Amino acid sequence: MRAERFTFPGYGGHDLAARLDMPSGPHLATAVFAHCFTCSKDITAARRISARLTTMGFAVLRFDFTGLGHSKGEFENTNFTSNVADLYAAVAALTTRDMAPSMLIGHSLGGAAVLKAALLVLHSPIDQTVGIENASQIFVAAKHPKSFVTLDNANHFISDVDDAEYAADVIAAWAKRYLPARPPSNHDVPEGVLHVSEADADGFLQGIRSSDNHTAIADEPLSFGGTNKGMTPYGFLSAALGACTSITIRMYARRKKMALTHVSVDITHSKSHFEDAETQAKTKVNVFERNIHLTGDLPDDERARLLEVADRCPVHRTLEESSQIVSRLA
Repeated sequence: MRAERFTFPGYGGHDLAARLDMPSGPHLATAVFAHCFTCSKDITAARRISARLTTMGFAVLRFDFTGLGHSKGEFENTNFTSNVADLYAAVAALTTRDMAPSMLIGHSLGGAAVLKAALLVLHSPIDQTVGIENASQIFVAAKHPKSFVTLDNANHFISDVDDAEYAADVIAAWAKRYLPARPPSNHDVPEGVLHVSEADADGFLQGIRSSDNHTAIADEPLSFGGTNKGMTPYGFLSAALGACTSITIRMYARRKKMALTHVSVDITHSKSHFEDAETQAKTKVNVFERNIHLTGDLPDDERARLLEVADRCPVHRTLEESSQIVSRLA
């Protein structure tokens, strides 16, 4: 994630402090985050949600409303109308950079300032600041398309990391329906390249994006100092083997018109000591155990054939062969 701090004129001409968080890979869309009443752009929820969205290709502008945070002006002289004016000013500031936002994200009072269709409402049933009746009224009054998601056990400020990241995941998934299917071309991640970037420099969370706009996250378990938000790198390696195995079997069964109705693959990975018979040298080798489940009215010879076909999986062959990895500083 890359960040830029700048100011732009807001309500009454006062300079508003802003931070623009940019994705390290392809730029899918731009969003504006409007913070809650008397809060600031640096509140935990805003920081966490913005960081998570950047890993999925969103640029996010966070700014302080007039008189709050690092913005100029007097807060006591502001009102809901001035908040909306500040929001328009934020959109204008992005538009001058050829980054007109396609999504507005509001938290509490900021949520009221960004109301427009299509609308996604997120609310916690235990919120003691804004009751469920308020969220319900907004949802009922809004025109379609609209959606409502419950943030179970989250507090009003969404201060828990897991709640903030869940909210970001929901927002990103929901927004894809209303955004272009593919991001604009980006020379940083050309076709055929997989881009991996740190999502949290204090831990090991990694944002993964391919040039065709697929995203994922990788992490390490808590026992290794990670936050356990995604699969481990070895987990992705096992997943590649399992997915490739299933696809290869399905392609062959379809071509041969076999009565295969479902395929699933269980992968376990470990490292075992391999003892060379001549030198007695002990070297650790990777061991992938693959249990393949085939469902359907298949005779024994077809099941045996599909097991043989599994070994033709390209990832299987890649793992069996030696690979060459070339590294350079970009």
